[in-house]
Amino acid sequence: MTSLQLPQGKLLIGGNWEEAENGSTFATVNPANQQTIANVAEAGAADVGRAVNAARKALREGAWPQMTGAQRGRILYRMAALLCAQSESVAVLESVDAGKPLAATRRQDIAAAIDCLEYYAGWADKINGEVIPARNDALTYVRREPVGVVAAIVPWNFPLMNAVWKIAPALACGCTVVLKPAELTPLSALTLGQIALEAGLPPGVLNVVPGFGPVAGQALIEHPDVDKISFTGSPAVGKQIMRYAAGSVKRVGLELGGKSPNIVFADADLDAAVRASASGIFFNAGQVCSAGSRILVHKDCYDEFVDRLKLRASRIRLGDPLDPETTMGPLISRKQQQRVLDYVAIGQEEGATLVCGGQAGPNAGYFVEPTVFAGVRNDMQIAREEIFGPVAAVIPFQDENEAVAIANDSPYSLAAAVWTRNAARAHRVAHAIRAGTVWINTYGHTDTRLPWGGCGGDSGTGRDLGRAAIDNYTEVKTVWLNLAAA
Repeated sequence: MTSLQLPQGKLLIGGNWEEAENGSTFATVNPANQQTIANVAEAGAADVGRAVNAARKALREGAWPQMTGAQRGRILYRMAALLCAQSESVAVLESVDAGKPLAATRRQDIAAAIDCLEYYAGWADKINGEVIPARNDALTYVRREPVGVVAAIVPWNFPLMNAVWKIAPALACGCTVVLKPAELTPLSALTLGQIALEAGLPPGVLNVVPGFGPVAGQALIEHPDVDKISFTGSPAVGKQIMRYAAGSVKRVGLELGGKSPNIVFADADLDAAVRASASGIFFNAGQVCSAGSRILVHKDCYDEFVDRLKLRASRIRLGDPLDPETTMGPLISRKQQQRVLDYVAIGQEEGATLVCGGQAGPNAGYFVEPTVFAGVRNDMQIAREEIFGPVAAVIPFQDENEAVAIANDSPYSLAAAVWTRNAARAHRVAHAIRAGTVWINTYGHTDTRLPWGGCGGDSGTGRDLGRAAIDNYTEVKTVWLNLAAA
């Protein structure tokens, strides 16, 4: 394993590493042991303003607006290559900062970030316009132009991956970006800024301003020179962003929460369903927007499923994310740990049966044991509200119609899954569920080539990834040339 390489502990503004204007810093903490990893410059409103100004200048002047799509693509390819070359040190950094098991960080976060950079590098010279013959006496065509300055605000559960999901398509389209990472996990964003500079990205095209939401985040979403806000995080903050953005009618994309139904029919491959369901709720300690936190199981196999899920939960090993034996790390903070434990208490008060877990871990960090509740009704708080922790609510159902009704009885609409050997039922149920992604006989997979997002409500609006992301970061302009003019 390579030694831990800490990134520059400053703000990246206009291609330079700078201190915060007022000299403020904050500590980022390892959630597995509560030890400070590094002190990071804390961006204030003035620093955010300088970053947005640098992004606006880079959009209008200098090398960036003169580059072809192919040239932008080559920079993204270089970023991918540099991230690949540094993948082990970045994986260690991400694991320590976010409490993610190192093996999972290598397999998921780093690999997905590299893939995303390469995918949009390939898109950069393929963002085409269209000639539309509206009249014989005119040349009428449509061109795609960069949407402008993008505010990218990303969460702490997949810090690097979510940052790249926003940065890569924005850069491919010719936009400039101000990235505000979550204050709990700023280190991989700063590393990404270093990589961008090494790859030859012109000054001001990517700016990185770690800071706190009420100050740095607020200044960013309210800044009049920000054209587009792309946010991944909680529904409460997403709704705030929409309200603030309305004042200047900014474009907004929101990927918010989930309470995803994972439906297991009696004819399912139960071994596979239990295995994937456990991963679907316990991966990353349940801190996943698409976590399969509502497991709907047909009454004919309900008891057996619960017993098997309990057995799998008991085999999960909590511990130091850098220990190769660890299969689940801590929650991100003391606040999040207490939130999860409070929900465990609520579930018991509501009358659900605590099958296993429900306690803080024995370690010094912010651990919570893998937890399974049985006998859950969909009107209970633990079934309706996003816990964002390793807590499975197993809900029985009688038939297909009831399963669909329970699945759709939620303010969330991000993801769902269906387990059955009946192909007709699988497609029927997948079509009936209101969700942006539905997995059939699997759970949790994403790919850069496929759009990702919710269908409104508390799961947000818009799509990341795939061809759909190109629409996020481009404006469509119609040009009309009068061919009859002298």
